[in-house]
Amino acid sequence: MLQTARRRQVAAAYALMAPALALVLGVLAYPLGWEIWISLTSFSSRGDGGAAFVGLASYARLLRDAEFWRALATTVAYFAVTTAVKLVLGVGMALLLARPSRGRALVFLAVFLPWAYPGGVTVVAWYWMLNPPLITGYSVFMGNLKHAVDGVFGTGAYAFLSVALFNIWRGGSFTAIFLLAGLNAIPTELFEYARLETASAWQRLREVTLPLLRPYMALAVFLSFTTAFADLGNVWMLTGGRVVFPVIGTHAYWLAVKSGQFAEAAAWTLSLVPLLAVALVFLFRWFDPHEEKAA
Repeated sequence: MLQTARRRQVAAAYALMAPALALVLGVLAYPLGWEIWISLTSFSSRGDGGAAFVGLASYARLLRDAEFWRALATTVAYFAVTTAVKLVLGVGMALLLARPSRGRALVFLAVFLPWAYPGGVTVVAWYWMLNPPLITGYSVFMGNLKHAVDGVFGTGAYAFLSVALFNIWRGGSFTAIFLLAGLNAIPTELFEYARLETASAWQRLREVTLPLLRPYMALAVFLSFTTAFADLGNVWMLTGGRVVFPVIGTHAYWLAVKSGQFAEAAAWTLSLVPLLAVALVFLFRWFDPHEEKAA
């Protein structure tokens, strides 16, 4: 009887999970599987015949393409810079918001607003601010700044900086609110004990607060990776459709939508999957506490 009841419970659990599983398979698994299959064929709008299976030919051409390695380096730098700055700013803002004050609600609203406000509206405001279309004294100043940055770091550096600043401004607020929730989930007794055992606020931050926030920071870093990976719309709008620095996502868009090379575009997009997988494994190891060695 117990085994029969257990089987019914397991069957009921799977039945309740079936709709969510079907949704995940339909929304995530099927498009990913289709993209993997396309990358193994010669599917293109330029060809007269149908798509033929070519195996890893698209990936072989990818590895021989110097533009791919340049775009990969730019994408990794974009991931690293935006994630590191958002994490530092997020921790700082979360610690400030955790302290009780009279204007705490207004500060919380100001920090939360960049992430809550529609991105399609704010990205236009940022584009006008960084690339003003009207001839004014401000536009002349920003034009000189653009030429100075591109002159020092190379063509496309100002556009890269613009996109990175917008990503940091928008994502830093989300990181701060996320880490604030993590701080509120930590028992206050631990911080009270830390005040007695540590000599300074910096020591308390380094040895108590940051280790306790480590799981939340790991998840915040991975969320930052995924949002930066899906940042094609903001990159496109902030550069006015003129992407002068290579990024994996924008180059894949050009190959698929502009050139009709769907197989090559799929290979470009899937090239980031190993990078994200390695980052996920590293973050999971960072998330899990090290096992204590037996004495």
